[in-house]
Amino acid sequence: MPVTDHSEDLALLVAAAQAAAPIASAYSAPEVWDKPDGGGPVCEADLAVDAMLRERLGAARPRYGWLSEETADAPERLGAERIFIVDPIDGTRAYLEGSPDWAHSLAIAQDGKITAACVLLPRHGLLYTATLGGGALLNGAPIRASAQTDPARATLLGPRLAMSPEHWTGGDVPPVRRAFRSALAWRLCLLAEARFDAMLTIRPTWEWDIAAGSLILTEAGGTATDRRGATLSFNKPHPQSDGVLAGGALHGVLLARLEAAPDSPAPDPSTA
Repeated sequence: MPVTDHSEDLALLVAAAQAAAPIASAYSAPEVWDKPDGGGPVCEADLAVDAMLRERLGAARPRYGWLSEETADAPERLGAERIFIVDPIDGTRAYLEGSPDWAHSLAIAQDGKITAACVLLPRHGLLYTATLGGGALLNGAPIRASAQTDPARATLLGPRLAMSPEHWTGGDVPPVRRAFRSALAWRLCLLAEARFDAMLTIRPTWEWDIAAGSLILTEAGGTATDRRGATLSFNKPHPQSDGVLAGGALHGVLLARLEAAPDSPAPDPSTA
C-alpha cells in the first residue's frame, strides 16, 4: 500500500541535516580535490558529511536506495522502492570561499516523485521542508511562490548563460533582472518563499541538486520542470534532468519564450 503520510521520513531528514551542520562547520581549511571532467571541487567536509548521512539514514531505512553526489553510483538503487537523494554540501564553492550560501539538501523519492524534502542552510538559520501533499514550510511557517507574471518586474536566478539570446525564441531575451546563488537547492527554495520569481539552468542538472528544492517549490504552489517543460523525474538510470526551469506564476510565461533547443551543453559548473 503506498505511503501517504511522509512526516516520519521528513523528521528523519531534518534530524540528519541538523546533525550534518556541525560536521561541515568544524572544517576551517579542508583539503580540496578537483572532480574529473570539470565536475567542480570536492573537499573533506563533503565526504565527511556524506559518510555520516549514509550511515545514519541507511541504518534508519535499510531498504531505501542511495543516490548522493559524493558516493559512487550503484545500479542497486534502481530496484529500490524508495531512495534517498542527497547533496551533502550543495554550494561547495561558496562553502570553500567562506560564504554562508551553502546547504545540506536531502530528499526521498518514490516512483520517480519526491515525497519528503529538507534544505538546511546552517549559516543563514534557514530550514525549508516539505512533504508531498503537505505544503512547504520555512522555519515552520507556510510559504508561497510568487504570483508575478510580468517579466519586466521579475527577477530570475541563474548563471549568465541562461540569458544568452540563443536560448530564447528569436533571440528575444525577456527583460527580467538576473541574480545568482551558488546552491541550486537554495535557488528553488528562494522561489518557494517568493523572494525571487523564476530560475533557469540550461545545462544538464544532477538530481541531487534539485530533488529536495523541487518538492519545496511545488508544495509552495510553484512549478519545476526541465528546460523544455517536461515533468522532473527522479532515480533515473542516468540521474540528470535536461536543465531546469522553475518559478511561481512566471514559469509558463518563460517556457513559452524559451527556444526549442537541441541537446544540452556540458554539465553546469554552477558559476555565475
